[in-house]
Amino acid sequence: MSREIFVVPAFGQGHLLPCLELCKHLAASLNFKIVLVIFSDLSSSIPASLRHENPLIEVAQIQSPPQSFSHPFHKMHNDQIQLSLGLESLLSSRTQSLPVCAIVDVLLVMGWTSQVFKKFQVATVGFFTSGACSTAMEYATWKAHPIDLKPGELRLIPGLPEQMALTVSDIKRRPHGGPQGGGGVGGSKKFGPPNPGERPPWVDDTEDSIALIINTCDDLERPFIEYVANEIRKPVWGIGPLLPQKYWESAGSILHDREIRSNRGSTVTEDQVMDWLDSKAERSVIYISFGSELGPTMEEYPHLAAAIEAWTGPFIWVIQPGSGRPGPPGTVKAEEGYFPHGLDKKVGERGLIIRGWAPQLLILSHPSTGGFLSHCGWNSTVEAIGRGVPFLAWPIRGDQYYDAKLVVSYLKMGYMVSDDMSKMITDDNVIQGIHRLMGDDEVKRRADIIRSKFVHGFPASSLLALGAFKDFINQRLA
Repeated sequence: MSREIFVVPAFGQGHLLPCLELCKHLAASLNFKIVLVIFSDLSSSIPASLRHENPLIEVAQIQSPPQSFSHPFHKMHNDQIQLSLGLESLLSSRTQSLPVCAIVDVLLVMGWTSQVFKKFQVATVGFFTSGACSTAMEYATWKAHPIDLKPGELRLIPGLPEQMALTVSDIKRRPHGGPQGGGGVGGSKKFGPPNPGERPPWVDDTEDSIALIINTCDDLERPFIEYVANEIRKPVWGIGPLLPQKYWESAGSILHDREIRSNRGSTVTEDQVMDWLDSKAERSVIYISFGSELGPTMEEYPHLAAAIEAWTGPFIWVIQPGSGRPGPPGTVKAEEGYFPHGLDKKVGERGLIIRGWAPQLLILSHPSTGGFLSHCGWNSTVEAIGRGVPFLAWPIRGDQYYDAKLVVSYLKMGYMVSDDMSKMITDDNVIQGIHRLMGDDEVKRRADIIRSKFVHGFPASSLLALGAFKDFINQRLA
């Protein structure tokens, strides 16, 4: 058996980038050859210097499928078939030197690729690019099946912290027009995370896996890592957060996005954002961003704009093209989204409205930033936690609700935008939340304590987990 490990990400940049960072850590810690398997259309996202800097990393490309499907379910189905065929061809060419295992992203691809790897008798390790809390809470909510929860009732989950007791808000959520729920390919999969109480797809997808890796660390989520390990009765390691090395090297200083990421189209330059932030008082700015895929509804955006106008402090508001319109990313025309025309003139220099890409790492690491109104996607969540920025959490779908619960209830470094997420968010919810967050010194102190855990770089507990994974693999080779 060879000393190779395959790493197979799910489709899209949001899954490729954590997998790429995982490859770097595996190559440095295990001294194994790491083969990153990607579609050819993602090759431009791989830094040209990767192989020179990491000679143990190989990028194996599978021909991208033709873009002939506009519906997300059909496209996903087509991508899965193409990936399976490409993997089978790749493994067939290496029958004399098959990998010791394959680390496979559990979202979308685990069930399909595991069958291919099983055919070649290659063991699989499930990889979650999201956090351990969302993984544990999906599982726990499915097992608890709390359909009879009443308003005001708390239902403790054996094995999880008391702060994570289930409430009505955890299971009654306002439907969103984006790609959540609905019948997946063949009626057996969902496009997106499970709804509360449903059996998580990853439970079946990882049944034959020998272990799990989660993009997190003990310092943030140890009880949740242990809960998943106890429930599935397999080794589970927290190896993360899988952020770029420059993020860890710049702890305590301002990080410039241009050193890591390319500007993908914006109404501002990074230098303009830097100059604007430099003009503001320490911890006075509320940063508002919902990521690139989903955000509030068209009905909620005017409420958000009204709240921002009513608040008298400085803010940065990032609005993505097509914001507020239902539908999967890339299917909505930019001009159809919401934009608060006239707000910039009303607020003057105290507001910076960005349409498109924003230098988030710069904003979060700048001392003027004092709060983050966020959807709590996992990448944004760990980026802000590591910089000590408290949250006003406005989750939109799926695992974001559990990320928000982690931040608000367990880490205690923020607030929910509303106590009842089953109702439309109003300007009163937002303005009260901003005032509460920005005026709470205890939340800021708590955020600073948690940030201090990461001032020395990539978490020591994650390095220990890499060592444990290495021992596990070497035992299989013995």
